[in-house]
Amino acid sequence: MEGWKNLQNSFTNINLGASASKIAKGFNSSVQATRERLGTVAPEEITELPQEYKDLEARVDALRDAHVALLKITSVYETESYDYPVQIQESISELSTSIGYGITNFAATNLKGTNLPAPSPVVPPAQQHKTLPHALGRASTTAATAISSTAAGAEDKLGKALGLYAEGWEKIASARVNHDTAVRGSFLHPWQQTLSTSINVAVKARQAVRVSRLELDAAKQSLKNANPARQEQARLEVENAEDDLVQKTEVAITLMKTVLENPEPIKNLNELAKAQLVYFSTAAESLSALQGEIEELSVAAEGEYRKSRDH
Repeated sequence: MEGWKNLQNSFTNINLGASASKIAKGFNSSVQATRERLGTVAPEEITELPQEYKDLEARVDALRDAHVALLKITSVYETESYDYPVQIQESISELSTSIGYGITNFAATNLKGTNLPAPSPVVPPAQQHKTLPHALGRASTTAATAISSTAAGAEDKLGKALGLYAEGWEKIASARVNHDTAVRGSFLHPWQQTLSTSINVAVKARQAVRVSRLELDAAKQSLKNANPARQEQARLEVENAEDDLVQKTEVAITLMKTVLENPEPIKNLNELAKAQLVYFSTAAESLSALQGEIEELSVAAEGEYRKSRDH
């Protein structure tokens, strides 16, 4: 039992010693960082990192900034309604429909076997996409229906034109949904993944280099101020810190090169452009077709109007 206690005490002393050493290094590094920030350290006392490392740092920073800049804008594609007209008041009616559907199905399930009449289950209301193309299509359909219902059997060119406009925007609305899905899957999520994984890993490796460099310069300061009895220990700490900095710098250089050589960001950007090309091409084709037909109706209506004025 006594032997076990001695062994346990030895481990405790080792752990405490390691913790104390780690705390001391952390404190010295913080002091060194503060001194550098305040400008009380001479430039020659700050260990110079390799030029290759500094060049790679700048390039990784630029890559990270590029990812962040594009994500600030393209992140809107995560939400379908990014261009939906804010003045459309649909939420209350949609909520009422949803609540009504839920209550009806709850009653159909839970009132069976009771004296209360149980309604038949109902099909959930169809999802209404909330995009500007869908809104234009729905508004045009409503307008066409309103005009046509009062035409008294006669052909109404405005009602027909509105119907053509609605049909065109229905095609565009479908293409818009496909566009957003493609952008999220082929660009947005991979672009975010690159930022949150490989780029951040390289950034963390650089942070480790900075900490190691501060520890080395703090160790050099300790050696400079060490009394003769501690000179050898302080010199050993400097050598260990130098080895650690070299190792961490090499790791960071490798990780930064790997990030910068990764072809995925260009591939992702190509997928974004491709999805946008398909969407805008579909929109242009649809609008071109409907505009031609509406123009014919416009010319015919204007001709009829002029003819009626001449009589």
